[in-house]
Amino acid sequence: MTTRENGVEAVLSAVRKMVPQLRENGLEAEDRRWLPDENLRLLEDAGVFRMATPDYLGGLGFSVAEQAAVLSEIARGDVSTSWIASVWVSSAWMATLFPEEIQKEVFATPSVRISGGFTPSGVLKATDGGYTLNGSWKFNSGCRGAHWNIATSLIEHPDGRYEEAIAMVPMSDFSIADDWNTSSVAATGSCTSTAENVFVPAHRVIPGDAAAFEAALAELPADWQPTGREYGLYSFIIAQGVATLIGAARGALDAFLDRLPGRGITYTPWTEQKLHPLTQIQVATADAKIAAAEALMGRVYETLQRRADAGELPTLQEKAAIRGHSAYAVELAKEAVAILFNASGATAIQRAVPIQRFHRDIQGLALHGMILLNSSLEVHGRVLLGLDPETPLL
Repeated sequence: MTTRENGVEAVLSAVRKMVPQLRENGLEAEDRRWLPDENLRLLEDAGVFRMATPDYLGGLGFSVAEQAAVLSEIARGDVSTSWIASVWVSSAWMATLFPEEIQKEVFATPSVRISGGFTPSGVLKATDGGYTLNGSWKFNSGCRGAHWNIATSLIEHPDGRYEEAIAMVPMSDFSIADDWNTSSVAATGSCTSTAENVFVPAHRVIPGDAAAFEAALAELPADWQPTGREYGLYSFIIAQGVATLIGAARGALDAFLDRLPGRGITYTPWTEQKLHPLTQIQVATADAKIAAAEALMGRVYETLQRRADAGELPTLQEKAAIRGHSAYAVELAKEAVAILFNASGATAIQRAVPIQRFHRDIQGLALHGMILLNSSLEVHGRVLLGLDPETPLL
């Protein structure tokens, strides 16, 4: 077994051991509207936050498929914990696309935690040595525990032009509103972060569109050798994030099976629910949907890795398929959880029963704009039909 395989197995083994504790902490996390310190410590000790940090900077340098395997396993315990890990790790991977000077600052902490988003909600105005940043970013998942924030903004030029850019800013420079009160993934603490007249050095502001990031790959020296981690920007973000939702479905199946022994079906002669043929069909159907979602994402990860290993970006057709297939995998996982929840009886609505949390969490996350089913399938279908996808999110 290679050193890398040892690293992946070590992290997965540590995560599997923490799943029961993460699940037990679920109600506390919801009540706090943020992750318990124990959850963060367990992830830190397991090396989860170093998954995307390059090995030469003290990280583990996991592939997208390896990251997904870990995130899915975390979600079997708690969906919010997995989602925060996904955000921090994917943003750390994004930081590897930034200029070297920024990387040295960010990865001074190999297990760095970076939040942020793609909506340009701030304005940068030039000043001596850099920019002044003002703005607010909603749905900033993980901001309550992040070290840095990727603040997508607009540069306001003197002539009135605006140019999209990304500012890498210490999270300590933002104020955080206590405004995350939700019925789904309540523990992600996805509050609004606000910058007021924050100075950002010039070297921490870079072009903000995906094409600018990906153009750097085409401009590398002729003797450059691919590391196997140069994925397409949005394809990576979408595919990596889906792992949390598939893990949530696996967690719901675990939770359903855990509750079955001794359970009957109320107001019927069935004293053992598991003996009822309908329950047997429901469990098998849910498992098949989850397995189908896992298989579909396996194809997605293979495409991303094959291109990255060759130092190439996915084609337009592949990017569209990655988005469409990822959203469809989410739909399969969501359907599986719905089957299990509906077969769980009225007692499942108690907040202390984990399956109701898996159900609410996956319903909410599936509404994320990057994996929303209809819009993602529309993009995929347009490309299949030879039409312009009419979206930058590819």
